[in-house]
Amino acid sequence: MQHAILVSEQEWHQLLSDVQALKAARPAPPPPAPDRILKVREAAAYLRLTPEGLRKARRQGRLAGVRINEKEWGFRQSELARYLTRYHRQPADGGESPTQLAPAA
Repeated sequence: MQHAILVSEQEWHQLLSDVQALKAARPAPPPPAPDRILKVREAAAYLRLTPEGLRKARRQGRLAGVRINEKEWGFRQSELARYLTRYHRQPADGGESPTQLAPAA
């Protein structure tokens, strides 16, 4: 059974304007935290791969890398987390989630 409430047109417009004002006053969500970039050795240790295995995964397109300079590559923490879940791998710390990786000092 459905219930109906009858309101006047003036009251209805007032309610609509109140809802629109509440939507406009809603604070914007905070921007996402910057993604940490790990160097090859750090990323390889985290994924339990050798550095060469990590480079091979990047060259084959399984893992996206970030060019740090002419010689060095880095890997975003979110990309490493995606790799772990996509290829059903466990992180090197034995089960801790990838987002809980300690920041670099």
